[in-house]
Amino acid sequence: MMSRRPLFALLLSLVLGVCLIGPAGAVQPDEVLDDPTLEARARALSAGLRCLVCQNQSIDDSDAPLAKDLRVLVRERLTAGDSDEEIIDFVVSRYGEFVLLKPRLLPQTWVLWFATPLVLLAALGVIVLGYRRRRAGAKGPKPLTANEKRRLKRLVDEG
Repeated sequence: MMSRRPLFALLLSLVLGVCLIGPAGAVQPDEVLDDPTLEARARALSAGLRCLVCQNQSIDDSDAPLAKDLRVLVRERLTAGDSDEEIIDFVVSRYGEFVLLKPRLLPQTWVLWFATPLVLLAALGVIVLGYRRRRAGAKGPKPLTANEKRRLKRLVDEG
């Protein structure tokens, strides 16, 4: 019978191996900049830009030709001396806010930022109201007042 310790060690090494590998990315060797600082900035920028073909991947992770074009564009702008903000503004001006994986907090994107918390609060309010109504209904009717008892007795006696 195999003891638990080697099995645990094997399982732990597999989990750590999978966690440390991470995504390989789609950046081709011919795209990589010679300057490591500029390349790090390019990777950071492209990790925040959405692939317009895949739509659920960054351009850094996508193999789509448009993603490659955007990666090259980001690197060209970096070597031209543009700041990170200028590059993001340039890409957004060409492709719209949708190209950002994390949209900016603007009046046009308030729905994206605030709809989920507002719906969650509304649902919580409905749950609380339903709970309160259920508790109030479970107590039963209020006892009759003395005036109501006299009126009921009179109605029963007349009928």
